[in-house]
Amino acid sequence: MTNFQPTKITLHRKSRTLEIDWDDGAVHLLPCELLRVYSPSAEVRGHSPEQAKLVTGKRRVGISRLEQVGSYALRPHFDDGHDTGLYTWELLRDLGERREQHWKDYLIRLKSSGGARETSAQGSSPDGAVGEWRPLTIKD
Repeated sequence: MTNFQPTKITLHRKSRTLEIDWDDGAVHLLPCELLRVYSPSAEVRGHSPEQAKLVTGKRRVGISRLEQVGSYALRPHFDDGHDTGLYTWELLRDLGERREQHWKDYLIRLKSSGGARETSAQGSSPDGAVGEWRPLTIKD
């Protein structure tokens, strides 16, 4: 994989989206929910594929702050307290380029496990549907 570097990273708190401009001109919008459920932390991914954990109830998760780690990664501090994942530029680029596929895979895993994007405190859809996700536009 080519070693892309971000030229600008913007956290849009209102829309809960991370915008990344890359040195090749690509721009990716990554919802905080997608970043949270695909966290590279051992807590989420485990130490092997068998230990990976499905994260649910993160539809409204946001990022309270971002921390750059060296010249290779970001550590987002999510407002649910999660802050242990290091998101390398390579991972962020993959999440941006294959966002739709990652999202579809997540929704399939949620549905097959009986999980939901909402927590019970947030409320869920009356029919119990997992929900749809559409690319966000930034309006804040």
